[in-house]
Amino acid sequence: MAGIGGSSYWEDLRKQARQLENELDLKLVSFSKLCTSYSSSRDGRRGETSDATPLLNNSTQDRMFDTMSVEIEQLLSKLTAVNDKMAEYTNAPGSTSLNAALMHTLQRHRDILQDYTHEFHKTKANFLAIREREDLLGSVRKDIETYKSGSGVNNRRTELFLKEHEHLRK
Repeated sequence: MAGIGGSSYWEDLRKQARQLENELDLKLVSFSKLCTSYSSSRDGRRGETSDATPLLNNSTQDRMFDTMSVEIEQLLSKLTAVNDKMAEYTNAPGSTSLNAALMHTLQRHRDILQDYTHEFHKTKANFLAIREREDLLGSVRKDIETYKSGSGVNNRRTELFLKEHEHLRK
């Protein structure tokens, strides 16, 4: 495996790793933008009533979030598999003459994978926390709006009941 054909095998693995890393980098930037736009679009609607909010916006963003999460997880697993193949190659007999350079390259690819995995999980967790917080606050806002919209009628009724109660007590 480590002979002449082996070095082309190693180069093919490196090319695959670089290609996957580039794809991951682009996807993570897009993923981060999606997560940021989700929170800012929800922040911009704070003063609006529930009738004025777009119905499809959040569900579309949620679907995009889910789709991008799956795509990124698949890319991370492919990159992990390529890194594993690279590790197998470095441990094969006959690759010891280049082992230091190969190990350095492998370690660099592992570091990149670890950074991308960490960034993905951090961004995903932040997004889920924002979405959960906004859902909670949204339900509280809805309850407040419901209370406010009904409170004019309820206050009038309460006043009438209090007046009637006062008349009955006298």
